[in-house]
Amino acid sequence: MIASPVQEKKVASYTSRPFVDLLVSILIPSVVLMKFSSENSLGASGALIIALAFPLVWGLFELLKYKKFNFMALLGLISTLLTGGIGLLALNTQWLAIKEAAIPGLIGIAVLLSTYSRYPLIRTLLYNPAVIDIEKITQKLVENDNTEAFEARLLNATYLLGGTFFFSSGMNYVLAKWIVVSPTGSVAFNEELGQLTLLSYPVIAIPSMLMMMMIFYYLWRTISSLTGLALDDVLASKRHKGEKHD
Repeated sequence: MIASPVQEKKVASYTSRPFVDLLVSILIPSVVLMKFSSENSLGASGALIIALAFPLVWGLFELLKYKKFNFMALLGLISTLLTGGIGLLALNTQWLAIKEAAIPGLIGIAVLLSTYSRYPLIRTLLYNPAVIDIEKITQKLVENDNTEAFEARLLNATYLLGGTFFFSSGMNYVLAKWIVVSPTGSVAFNEELGQLTLLSYPVIAIPSMLMMMMIFYYLWRTISSLTGLALDDVLASKRHKGEKHD
């Protein structure tokens, strides 16, 4: 079924908001926590609630707006609610470090466990029909008798993908323990939480993204060497354009 212009516009606007995501989820909450936590302003609890409201409302908006189950958006909502609960209930800061490490750590475990299922997560995240022409690749692998070799390398890519999440988990824990040292519910705690949120992007997110790009490159080199296909031959966008012309 051909999407209507309105549907295409929705998809385009959804996939082209990295700066809005960064602004709403990282920058604004960090500024609120660091600059408006004093008793002369919003107060410690008020600033924490306002700061957490931005990523929370944004995540809910995306889930409701596009009517699709988005695992990563849901994970973001859970993370936001846990952070808010730890701050508002004045729990020990050790729980914040555990929470920061637990979410990417659980994803890493899920990636590894998925290798024992029929649907490994590497196929969902990187090797999927939305990105690559799976049918053409499979056909070439069979013709060249390289199916087993490809599956072995795909398993290696899965281990590498799990490793990126374990890296993020460890860095999250270290960063949280290093930065957030004040009692929860205090002005200093809010300011440190803002610094943690602000630093987590360049210190953790960017290296993780670079690792993901390297894994995708490894996967592409594997496909190229085992099938002899060029990049333009296997991109899903090229296949869809060909179908439209037909």
